[in-house]
Amino acid sequence: MLFPQIPVVVQTAVLLALSNIFMTFAWYGHLKNMASKPWLVAALVSWGIALFEYLLQVPANRIGHTELSLSQLKIMQEAITLTVFVPFAMFYMNQPFKLDYVWAGLCLMGAVYFIFRS
Repeated sequence: MLFPQIPVVVQTAVLLALSNIFMTFAWYGHLKNMASKPWLVAALVSWGIALFEYLLQVPANRIGHTELSLSQLKIMQEAITLTVFVPFAMFYMNQPFKLDYVWAGLCLMGAVYFIFRS
């Protein structure tokens, strides 16, 4: 545990959110910034960015697994992913807002409820 005074679920969520920022840029940022570059260059840059994702994601899962089940970790990750992806898509990639984001978010909220209810 990095900070024993901070609840495990909070440490996990913060690390996963930061990890997701790197992941989202690694997976999709090259579509905007490196569209004219060869795919190999984009892949190598993405792998470099993804290293930072893993440096946050691995401790997040290790810390989280001390109190959360594997299923809870996965659903938390998916909910955080959508929370990071929607602003990235809209503000960085200039994609229009879609009502489908709301519906997907509601479905994930349902998944979070069912996984964490016990």
